Amino acid sequence: MRIAFRQLAPLLFGLAALAAAPAAAQRSHIGAHVGYDFDRDLAVAGGQLSLPLNYVVELYPSVDVYLGEPAGESLVGFNGDLKLRLNPGAPLQLYVGGGVNAIRASAGGAHTTDTGWNFFGGLESRFGLTHPYVEARSLHHDRSTLLIVAGLNITLF
Repeated sequence: MRIAFRQLAPLLFGLAALAAAPAAAQRSHIGAHVGYDFDRDLAVAGGQLSLPLNYVVELYPSVDVYLGEPAGESLVGFNGDLKLRLNPGAPLQLYVGGGVNAIRASAGGAHTTDTGWNFFGGLESRFGLTHPYVEARSLHHDRSTLLIVAGLNITLF
């Protein structure tokens, strides 16, 4: 039995529309957060972007500025992560992820950068255009560190 393209075309276009619909529903977000680093005993403040790659995976870069360092010293963390949504489309979403982390320390004009990896998990509300969330992040360098942050993401487009 031979099937012509014109017989399959409605089915193929329907499947393509279904596959594209979830990707179109995903939107980029920008946000800010505050938290605490339990191992360094320092508060953190920072920001992040959520850039969907598909319905489940997001590119999730972020930066953390550590507060409470002595005068003349600073500590800044940069994260390049992928976030996996465990229940996409739900109004209350669980997620996990991980990636590369770099911490840059400055003291007395000297700068050092320590690169490692991290993994995280969190819970985010997806009601409306603003999305509060809470997240736990574990950083692994020459020593391990645990951060707990809470923040707010705002829909960009």
